[in-house]
Amino acid sequence: MVKGIIPFAHQLLKDSILPGDTVIDATCGNGNDTLFLSKLVGETGHVYAFDIQEQAIQTTKNILQEHKQHHINLIHDSHANMEQYLPSVLKNQLAGAIFNLGYLPRSDKQVITQSESTISAIETLLQFIKRKAIIVIVVYYGHEGGEAEKGAVLQYTSQLDQKQFTVLKYQFINQINNPPFVIAIQKN
Repeated sequence: MVKGIIPFAHQLLKDSILPGDTVIDATCGNGNDTLFLSKLVGETGHVYAFDIQEQAIQTTKNILQEHKQHHINLIHDSHANMEQYLPSVLKNQLAGAIFNLGYLPRSDKQVITQSESTISAIETLLQFIKRKAIIVIVVYYGHEGGEAEKGAVLQYTSQLDQKQFTVLKYQFINQINNPPFVIAIQKN
């Protein structure tokens, strides 16, 4: 069966992440991906979750407490600044990361991810992920500013050296209203 966008994104992460691993949720939003990652890495692993909106941090904190997940650093800052929060010993050690680009559902649609910060975060992650690890980027672009970020991220990721990275685009081509799609980057 063909998987939907989020199930496909999660399957990629399941295939890459093991208990005890350290991972990144670059846009924690409503906390669903942070919770998903925390269950993949288990009690011996660790999740760093970023968001620029206090509402997202608080919502994520609440969902994690409800599910008794405590091995997460919630960071109220841009994912573009993630390098300052990651210990240098994690270089070439992260097992995976996920982004959901766009805006926080049920919030201010004017606060959106930006191509400059997203690409900066991807560049940092490329240094921190280990071999065979994966970065999953779910691209929502049906909002003002979304097309620009979509174009910039596609241009950046499509030019990554194929000897170092494998880049995939997973997209439904017969859906209307700007359906989201996945970009996945695996370190070779």
